[in-house]
Amino acid sequence: MTADTLLALPRPGLLPRPGLVDPVEVEHAAVRLVDRARRTPLLPFLPGLRLKAEHLQHSGSFKLRGATNAVLALGARTVVTGSSGNHGIALARLAQDLGVELTVVMAAGANPDKAALIRALGARTLPVAGGVAEREERARELAVQTGAVLIPSSDHPLVVAGQGTVGREILADAPGVETVYVPAGGGGLLAGVCLAAWNRPVRVVGVEPATTPRYARSLAAGQPLRLPPSDTVADGLRGQQPGVVTYPIVRDRVDAVVEVTDAEILAAVALLAAHGVEAEPSGAVAVAGALRHRGAEHAVAVVSGGNTPAALRAAAARATRLAPVLPA
Repeated sequence: MTADTLLALPRPGLLPRPGLVDPVEVEHAAVRLVDRARRTPLLPFLPGLRLKAEHLQHSGSFKLRGATNAVLALGARTVVTGSSGNHGIALARLAQDLGVELTVVMAAGANPDKAALIRALGARTLPVAGGVAEREERARELAVQTGAVLIPSSDHPLVVAGQGTVGREILADAPGVETVYVPAGGGGLLAGVCLAAWNRPVRVVGVEPATTPRYARSLAAGQPLRLPPSDTVADGLRGQQPGVVTYPIVRDRVDAVVEVTDAEILAAVALLAAHGVEAEPSGAVAVAGALRHRGAEHAVAVVSGGNTPAALRAAAARATRLAPVLPA
């Protein structure tokens, strides 16, 4: 498959292949997230296109869903993760609430405002040289060394199931939706929406930055590929390869993967702001894909995050009144 190539919709009654996360896990996640995650609204945007407002989620992004589902299901008390920022913020917020000890490994070039908020919420950050691959390797090593529970930002069955509640809510609130546009970073949200839509007649379109087309290239090659570190204004979508958990789910259910340029992402940020939606670049990627590729169908694009610099600094200022800032 190449980018922008549509795949066949799954047959009714399609069952997950052995080793895949069962779609029923999305329902279990929804139960765990009651009173923990906000049921975000669908906002009107352009004719035929609505927005799933995950920028209004607690912690400022959809990441709260997967992080919370994993921590609660595992009963974790000491956690290690690798994150570009939003997953770490979500875990730090939860850790502060539950008294969980948290260390967040962050790669070179990670957003300093996101790192500062993680520390303000009471967690530790550990910077490492290199890209996302090196970050994930260090997080795995640290979990083994300390005995902490490793909760990856995307590549974990419980994280994927938690993110799937985004798709579950879209399908419940917009039963006539024909296409859902989803950002593809590590793939947790895309895989989760695929699970929620597994046997539903709705197109799922993944959208990723043109400089980091890990899913488009991997699906075209028929196997996960590891790309070199890259740069994009969408700092949360710099993953280098699809995950072991996420890749087969996306492979078996996604209908298309499209790529967008940084210019298109920034244009989407500006258009969203003009409509009163403050999204960070990573949060606007799906909207950028919808603006280029949507037709006359009824569509929803996920605005996956609203952790803009101003929002991050305001959140850090609030958090420092509740918890001491720890050293990096």
